[in-house]
Amino acid sequence: MRIEDYALVGDMQSAALVGRDGSIDWLCLPRFDSPSCFTRLLGDEHNGFWRLAPAGHEQATRRAYVEDTLILETVWETPTGAVKVIDFMPPRHANPDLVRIVEGLSGTVEMTTEIRIRFDYGRIVPWVRRRNGHLHAIGGPDSVWIHSPVPLRGGDYRHEATFTVTAGQRLPFVFTWHPSHQPQPERIDPLEQLAETRLLWEEWVSRCGHRGRWRDAVVRSLITLKALTYSPTGGIVAAPTTSLPEHLGGVRNWDYRYCWLRDASMTLDALTGAGYVEEADAWRSWLLRAIAGRPEDVQVLYGVAGERRLPEMTLDWLSGYENSTPVRIGNGAATQLQLDIYGEFVDALFQARKQGMPPDDHAWALVTKIMEFFEHNWDQPDEGLWEVRGPRRHFVHSKVMAWVAADRMVRVIEELGRRGDVERWRALRDRIHAEVCDKGYDPERNTFTQSYGSRELDAALLQIPIVGFLPSDDPRVIGTVEAIERELMTDGFVLRYPLAEDNPVDGLPGGEGAFLACSFWLAEARAMIGRHDDAVELFERLIALTNDVGLLAEEYDPRTGRQLGNFPQAFTHIHLIRTAQALAGYAGQR
Repeated sequence: MRIEDYALVGDMQSAALVGRDGSIDWLCLPRFDSPSCFTRLLGDEHNGFWRLAPAGHEQATRRAYVEDTLILETVWETPTGAVKVIDFMPPRHANPDLVRIVEGLSGTVEMTTEIRIRFDYGRIVPWVRRRNGHLHAIGGPDSVWIHSPVPLRGGDYRHEATFTVTAGQRLPFVFTWHPSHQPQPERIDPLEQLAETRLLWEEWVSRCGHRGRWRDAVVRSLITLKALTYSPTGGIVAAPTTSLPEHLGGVRNWDYRYCWLRDASMTLDALTGAGYVEEADAWRSWLLRAIAGRPEDVQVLYGVAGERRLPEMTLDWLSGYENSTPVRIGNGAATQLQLDIYGEFVDALFQARKQGMPPDDHAWALVTKIMEFFEHNWDQPDEGLWEVRGPRRHFVHSKVMAWVAADRMVRVIEELGRRGDVERWRALRDRIHAEVCDKGYDPERNTFTQSYGSRELDAALLQIPIVGFLPSDDPRVIGTVEAIERELMTDGFVLRYPLAEDNPVDGLPGGEGAFLACSFWLAEARAMIGRHDDAVELFERLIALTNDVGLLAEEYDPRTGRQLGNFPQAFTHIHLIRTAQALAGYAGQR
């Protein structure tokens, strides 16, 4: 399957990827960042999958989510009849469940199912036995029960069955995980859980405050962000996958099943802008727990419960998606210095308060203490927004976001009535602003640059007007937007920064696709500088890239017409929402 051939189902604690061929090729249990029990996505059939489809038919005829839910319906039309497979993960009770319901639509259809369970990222073949007519697989700490309405035949470390379904029949399969040391969990009623799951999503979407243009794309993105939220803690993962490549066959393969302060802060902003203040409050609680401690120990990313040690390692037994190795778990970026995160999370808390999130004295005390540390360290070189693995630099975007951190401290005091030394933060804000304009701007080319003293550009510079560092009609802003259009656009999409042998900024070989969030930034920047029609044209070209169920990965390769990177990507869907909100606002002003 291509990356865009997958759809997402989940229970807000974990998620599965379902292919157009009816195969579940990726599932981690019990959490987003747990070892996977279906891993064909990053290897081959021997690493685990579960296919359920008509015999002899590969690609489905069509598929879609049930209205505004995360319940997936995949339909095959065959010469003998039509059949539908309904995939979903119900709200979690004691244990995670994955439900697959085969429903006959017309005629009679011969179906096949094949399941290969492989724990620990496809490495452990479990011991499987039949108990009370159902399958029980166990391997180390993991245990799975498969409740099947048809007998499953075992052999060659797999189980399979062939059966028929006629119009009106519903045959439910249930896959339940639990720790191997615990007793068999109670069975759920799959049809009852189907109704409960639908009600949950419909109720949540009914609270959406977005009523403007592009409603369907925005709501699907909001649902995706909600699905990537780890409900027990409020943490938001960047993606449910690891090691989907930014370049096919390349080495830019990272584990995104963690909570980045940057991504989560922007998710918070997108959710509060759509009226979801409750999610914002839950994220703030997660944040306060995660970063509690010494200000100098604040990290770029955390585990879904706030874990700090996320050691990066490679899984050498996996061949990688389309032979893109290494396959990595953990993420070494957790130890990097990325100064932009301070601006992002202070701004997110400020915006959430503006949207109605109640004040929290503990949160303000913690932010103030962290900012006191930041005041003495903002001028350090860092790895920046893109988490480069080359030498640290004075990235202009990092310094702009340092200005945002100081600016929002001023605004919290002035606009929200918090106590604080407003003159102190105003002075810091002015100092940072002056330095960026002096060292990060190239007057000869009329553009800001990637880092102090460099000539390279960076798509993150498009954030300058968006965050309010300079007004949109400033000639330096317009010049930067136009320079990025000239130098970083390829086939109508924006690259993050130039990749060349003589520009080893990120310390990695090979290329990558167009980072989709950057193109969303350009759309908003175009609208801000008065080019609204150009902005809408680019935005609609971007949302046309969503797959058949409205999902986007991290990047897009315009040469091959394929999505790249981890999928679905919160960062991409965040900026789809924010750009739609912004364009609607600018249209209203016009």
